[in-house]
Amino acid sequence: MANFSKSNVPQFSVDVYQNEFLPEGGREVNAIVTVTSTGGGTSGGTTPSGTGADAAVVIMVDCSGSMDYPPTKMRGARDATAAAIDALRDGTSFAVVAGTHVANEVYPGNGRLAVAGPATRGQAKDALRRLSAGGGTAIGTWLRLADRLLGSAEVSIRHGILLTDGRNEHESPEDLRAALDACAGRFTCGARGVGTDWEVKEVTGIASALLGTADIVADPQGLAADFTAMMENAMGKEVADVALRLWTPVGVEIAFVKQVAPTVEELTSRRTEAGPRAGDYPTGSWGDESRDYHVCVRVPQAAIGQEMLAARVSLIVPDPLGSAPKTLGQGLVRAVWTDDMAMSTSINPQVAHYTGQAELAQVIQQGLDARKIGDHDGATAKLGRAVQLAAASGNADTAKLLSKVVDVVDAATGTVRLKAKVAEADEMTLETRSTKTVRVKK
Repeated sequence: MANFSKSNVPQFSVDVYQNEFLPEGGREVNAIVTVTSTGGGTSGGTTPSGTGADAAVVIMVDCSGSMDYPPTKMRGARDATAAAIDALRDGTSFAVVAGTHVANEVYPGNGRLAVAGPATRGQAKDALRRLSAGGGTAIGTWLRLADRLLGSAEVSIRHGILLTDGRNEHESPEDLRAALDACAGRFTCGARGVGTDWEVKEVTGIASALLGTADIVADPQGLAADFTAMMENAMGKEVADVALRLWTPVGVEIAFVKQVAPTVEELTSRRTEAGPRAGDYPTGSWGDESRDYHVCVRVPQAAIGQEMLAARVSLIVPDPLGSAPKTLGQGLVRAVWTDDMAMSTSINPQVAHYTGQAELAQVIQQGLDARKIGDHDGATAKLGRAVQLAAASGNADTAKLLSKVVDVVDAATGTVRLKAKVAEADEMTLETRSTKTVRVKK
């Protein structure tokens, strides 16, 4: 395994794309903030020290009774968990939890975490052979146990991997929400639904609340590859608890803050106050990667020729010793009032692109919801708009998923017909992946 020096800790850059020019009376300022982390060695699958000593992972495996129907699901889950354990970097703290209507520690047990190495990987895989299906589903209990286990580790990177095949029927939605609220900001979690008997909004809601990814694995045979990729991604994270800090001058209001690439994720309501006129929006853990954020603020009206700082965007990471947080990068959002109509009406290409991608995610969800309640006209209109937006923005993956739910007559105008029969896996895949976006073409 390669060994990297501390100089391989990621370096962050912040780039702001906007049209800063406003007409007389104009108040709304939009900007796309691109955050890029480079040089951390993620693509090589190593941390700066070449070990996983600063990371902890808990794998939560659904072992409810439905995992035996068909038996390939339970076998696939065992194989996938074994593959994920093989992908653990030496030194990573880890545990495996079996989830039913209660949460049970499969390995190592007694409220502890094991430290990954050849011996513990072998012991953990031996323990997986004892996994059997039986009981109900109460995902909140799984998450709370994972939180306790992860909280016992003195590490900065804490991550969960959760697999379920069914609906969360043995606890109330309020119990799951309370568990997610308790775990938010304490660890990130990727969630996967296997088969087609689970609830998309539950799985995507878990991933959204815990700043992870969600996806469908319709065929249990695909679980091992997916779990391996998830674990390798988790092992690539090197900076935790990064926040987007927005400082705004007096009189400026924040309309919204959302991540728009690689997925659409609303962050506005997740703000925590960070001093006078400043607030932090969580972004989770980072390795070698780039993400885009859409920031929209409302500024006071001003006269032609005036200009102002509309917002200052900083990347903040807490200091482990408890002193002032460290600033990793910074960018400025400006407002300039002009009577030049061409300048003030020009829409920045990045802003236009991601406004369309956010609408695409929204109309897919609205269209599928309409389809489920039998509103064929509403579904046709919304999914037609989705086809139009996907084609215009070059989102080929989403366009392909849409074509399994509607017959496309004319993509440019969004003219479609609902398919009479749609495979459940195709509809769930479209819903689960509806928030995935494509980057703007530079």
